[in-house]
Order: sequence, then structure tokens, then C-alpha cells
Amino acid sequence: MNELSGGTFRPQDWVRREVKMKLPEEVEAVLALHRRGWGTRRIAVYLGMSRNTVRRYLRQGGWCAYKTPSRAGKLAGLETWLAERFRQHRGNAAVVRQELLDELGVSVSLRTVERAVAPLRQQLRAEARATVRFETEPGRQLQIDFGQRRVWIGGEAVTVHLFVATLGYSRRLYVQAFGHQRQSAWLSGLEGAFRHFGGVPREVLVDNARPLVDHHDPSTREVRFNARFHAFCRYWGIQPKACAPYRARTKGKDERGVGYVKHNAIAGRRFDSWAQLEAHLTRWMREIADRRRHGTTGERPIDRFEAAEAAALAPLNAKPPFVQLRELTRRVHSDACVEVDTHHYSVPWRLIGETVRVQIAERQVRVYHGTEEVACHPEQTGQRQRCIDPAHLEGIVAHQRVVDTPSAPLSPVPEGELQRPLSDYDAAVGGRW
Repeated sequence: MNELSGGTFRPQDWVRREVKMKLPEEVEAVLALHRRGWGTRRIAVYLGMSRNTVRRYLRQGGWCAYKTPSRAGKLAGLETWLAERFRQHRGNAAVVRQELLDELGVSVSLRTVERAVAPLRQQLRAEARATVRFETEPGRQLQIDFGQRRVWIGGEAVTVHLFVATLGYSRRLYVQAFGHQRQSAWLSGLEGAFRHFGGVPREVLVDNARPLVDHHDPSTREVRFNARFHAFCRYWGIQPKACAPYRARTKGKDERGVGYVKHNAIAGRRFDSWAQLEAHLTRWMREIADRRRHGTTGERPIDRFEAAEAAALAPLNAKPPFVQLRELTRRVHSDACVEVDTHHYSVPWRLIGETVRVQIAERQVRVYHGTEEVACHPEQTGQRQRCIDPAHLEGIVAHQRVVDTPSAPLSPVPEGELQRPLSDYDAAVGGRW
């Protein structure tokens, strides 16, 4: 018979039992047995708890939650100081702990500091993820950025740098592939976007890329743009703006555009040449990117562009490109070439071992020895192309053996096709070795 129903107590019931009950139910059982006349020792043995616990429940007259004793910790009263330093050091609790000791003489463990700043850390995460969506009027803003992707070109995995420009209102994209991310690529990409869209927006929003921004103070928001980039913007009548440091989400339209290009236009594709990659991107912009239904606007970018944004852009008025001049110093290799951006451009073979000056401007590569221009080639795209002028090798290699193909290396020339017999060279060096 159950003892809670008032039956006779049996000796075997003194055996300690492991009764797993929630604390409120356990207290109710203690009170019920006490009301039936059970002593504290008998209740303790039956329910598997100490007599002191039973006495405490009886004194309380019911269940109540456990209260943790409150003790003033070493960091009590320093909440404001901790919050200020935690934000200053961007969530680095170890640095905050060091300054606690150095400035305030408070020595605590790193775990103590981490527990104290845990609510602040969650707040910083929320602030970093917070995004205030804003829409720009037609023709106002162009967002630009670069993304990298390994692409198979001609049977070789090549790192391609993808310049992506996004119009803020229509979300229309422009993409151009480069072999690097130097300033010339940024400016060429921007001018390519102007030509593609048929006009110039009022402002361009950039990340804090070093070719464009010399300094951006995160606290005062003071921005110092690169002098050449600033001159470029003045030339085109466009206002440069830089997003806040460590807040690339303020340039979210283009950030998502870069991911879209990498995972849609490029992913899983192989190309026979750099020219094929460029042709693919042109077709992809026209047939895919312009005509997709955008997830935010719910419209096709080309429709929004033609309806409102095209007319809001400033006209180009046949304005010539901004002259970009790069000047480099190179030594002529033994193959009578100089190397620029992984490409090889030929020069007269008599300059082998000499130091020359290379100028890149208006998609032309000009080589100077002193003040004399000794070579001029069209600037190559992609990577590791060869641009050979057969005239540069006349006198050492038969003219008809030189193949004027940008990507074709020089082939070994048989002995019979040298301009002079080998005996002349033997005599010049004092005979055979």
C-alpha cells in the first residue's frame, strides 16, 4: 500500500531510493508526508535527501528558487570604462585586460573580462551585421569593387581579377577581367563602365582600396583620396565617396554583385584564351545579368535602366579617355624581351642586358633606350602573352623563322639558318673548347 495514502510503514521502505523529481514536486512530497505525521528523518530516507534539506523545505512552507549570493566583483563600477575600451579595441578582451592592469591596477583573469563584456560582444556583432537599406535615385551612384577567381584559361589555372561596377538604382552590372588590381585597372574599369552604360553617374562609391584611398580615419571619417584617382574623378566630373572602414556592407549592392559574377558568370567554366573569357563576359552581361529578375527590385535591371536611369546619366560627349601613363624600368632579357605584367615585349636584340624605360599609356607599350623609342607594341591582356616584332631579331635569326604571334615563343633555329657559319664564332672566341 502506498505510504502517501496512509498505509502502514514497512521496514523495507527504509532503503534509500533514488527518486528523480523536479524540485517543486519534491517539496510538495515533503510537505504531504509531513502533514501525515512523518518525521524529518523518515521523510529524508524515503525521498533520498538530507534531514537539513527537509527541515529547510518545512521552514519555507513550499518551493522557492535558489538565489545566488550577490558579491561585488573586482570589475564592479567599471562598466562604462569597460564598454569604452572594448569598443576602442574592437572586441579584443585580452587588450582590455592588459589596460585594466596598466592603468587601473586591477588584476583579473581573461575569463573574468570576457564574462563582463559578453553583452557588449553581442552588441558589436549586431552592429556589424546591421544594414540600413537605402535606395539611390537614378543616375546618382555607381559602386565598384574587385573580386578574384581562379579560372582555367588555355589549360592553366590563372587568377583573374574581376572589376565589377553596379548602378545603384537599376542594379545593372558591368564586368571586366584584369590580370592585376593596380590603379590602372581600377581606372580602366571605370571608363569601361562609362562606355558600357553610355553615361557618367554623379558619384562613385569605392572601398578603401590602396590604389584609390591614401587614408581614411575611422573615427573622424576624414578621407584622403589618391591624387591620380582624384584627378580622374575631376576629369569625368564625378564625386568620389569611400565607404566606412570595416563596413563593406555599406557598399552592399556591389558586394553582392561581385559574388553573383564569381558564382554565375565564371564558376565551373574553362576558356581557351583570355579573349574568349572577355567575349563570354560581354555576352553574359547582355543576355544573363541585364535580363534576370533582381531579387530586391523585382524587375529586370535593363528595364529599370532604360526606363529611368539611362537619361539621368551625364552624357559622354565623345570625351577621350583619361590618359594613364605608367613608367617602368626594365632590363632586357636574353630573349630580347622586356617583361611587363607577366607579358613579354620584344626590343632590338642589340639591347640585351641593357636597362630600358617602359611607358604604358592608351593601351600601348613603348620602350625607350635613353631618349630614343626602340619599340612599340599593343598592350596585352590576360597573362604570359608574348608580343614579338620580327625586325627586332634581324641579324641573329633568319627573318622568316620569327613568328609574329603574341602567344608563340621563339622556336630553336637550326644551325644552317644562322646568318654566319659557326666557324666565324669559333674564331672570335679563340677556337673550340
